[in-house]
Amino acid sequence: HSNEAFTIAAQTARGAATLLLNNDAHPEAEIDRVTTPMGATIAGLNEMEHQGFSSAMIKGITTSTEKVSKLFSKK
Repeated sequence: HSNEAFTIAAQTARGAATLLLNNDAHPEAEIDRVTTPMGATIAGLNEMEHQGFSSAMIKGITTSTEKVSKLFSKK
Protein backbone atom coordinates (compact mmCIF):
# COMPACT_ATOMS: atom_id res chain seq x y z
CA HIS A 1 0.00 0.00 0.00
CA SER A 2 2.93 2.36 0.52
CA ASN A 3 3.63 2.44 -3.23
CA GLU A 4 0.01 3.33 -3.93
CA ALA A 5 0.05 6.05 -1.27
CA PHE A 6 3.27 7.46 -2.71
CA THR A 7 1.83 7.51 -6.24
CA ILE A 8 -1.39 9.18 -5.10
CA ALA A 9 0.51 11.83 -3.12
CA ALA A 10 2.96 12.52 -5.95
CA GLN A 11 0.25 12.75 -8.60
CA THR A 12 -1.84 15.01 -6.36
CA ALA A 13 1.11 17.35 -5.84
CA ARG A 14 1.90 17.32 -9.56
CA GLY A 15 -1.71 18.06 -10.47
CA ALA A 16 -2.03 20.88 -7.95
CA ALA A 17 1.23 22.49 -9.05
CA THR A 18 0.32 22.23 -12.73
CA LEU A 19 -3.11 23.72 -12.08
CA LEU A 20 -1.67 26.69 -10.19
CA LEU A 21 1.10 27.34 -12.72
CA ASN A 22 -1.17 27.04 -15.75
CA ASN A 23 -3.97 29.18 -14.32
CA ASP A 24 -1.75 31.70 -12.51
CA ALA A 25 -4.29 31.54 -9.70
CA HIS A 26 -4.20 31.79 -5.93
CA PRO A 27 -4.45 28.38 -4.26
CA GLU A 28 -7.60 29.35 -2.34
CA ALA A 29 -9.40 30.18 -5.59
CA GLU A 30 -8.54 26.78 -7.03
CA ILE A 31 -9.52 25.02 -3.80
CA ASP A 32 -12.92 26.72 -3.94
CA ARG A 33 -13.28 25.71 -7.57
CA VAL A 34 -12.42 22.01 -7.19
CA THR A 35 -13.89 21.09 -3.80
CA THR A 36 -17.44 20.54 -2.64
CA PRO A 37 -18.76 21.55 0.76
CA MET A 38 -18.52 18.65 3.21
CA GLY A 39 -16.60 16.63 0.59
CA ALA A 40 -13.61 14.37 1.10
CA THR A 41 -11.07 16.76 -0.42
CA ILE A 42 -12.03 19.76 1.68
CA ALA A 43 -12.15 17.55 4.79
CA GLY A 44 -8.58 16.44 4.11
CA LEU A 45 -7.39 19.97 3.39
CA ASN A 46 -9.04 21.26 6.56
CA GLU A 47 -7.35 18.56 8.62
CA MET A 48 -3.94 19.35 7.10
CA GLU A 49 -4.47 23.02 7.92
CA HIS A 50 -5.56 22.11 11.46
CA GLN A 51 -2.29 20.19 11.84
CA GLY A 52 -0.25 23.21 10.72
CA PHE A 53 0.52 22.22 7.14
CA SER A 54 0.57 25.74 5.65
CA SER A 55 2.65 27.11 8.50
CA ALA A 56 5.14 24.26 8.22
CA MET A 57 5.47 24.76 4.46
CA ILE A 58 6.02 28.50 4.83
CA LYS A 59 8.59 28.03 7.61
CA GLY A 60 10.42 25.33 5.67
CA ILE A 61 10.63 27.36 2.48
CA THR A 62 11.64 30.50 4.39
CA THR A 63 14.39 28.62 6.24
CA SER A 64 15.74 27.13 3.01
CA THR A 65 15.65 30.50 1.25
CA GLU A 66 17.48 32.20 4.12
CA LYS A 67 20.14 29.47 4.13
CA VAL A 68 20.72 29.78 0.38
CA SER A 69 20.85 33.57 0.67
CA LYS A 70 23.55 33.30 3.35
CA LEU A 71 25.55 30.85 1.26
CA PHE A 72 25.54 33.15 -1.77
CA SER A 73 26.25 36.31 0.23
CA LYS A 74 29.51 34.78 1.50
CA LYS A 75 30.92 34.54 -2.03
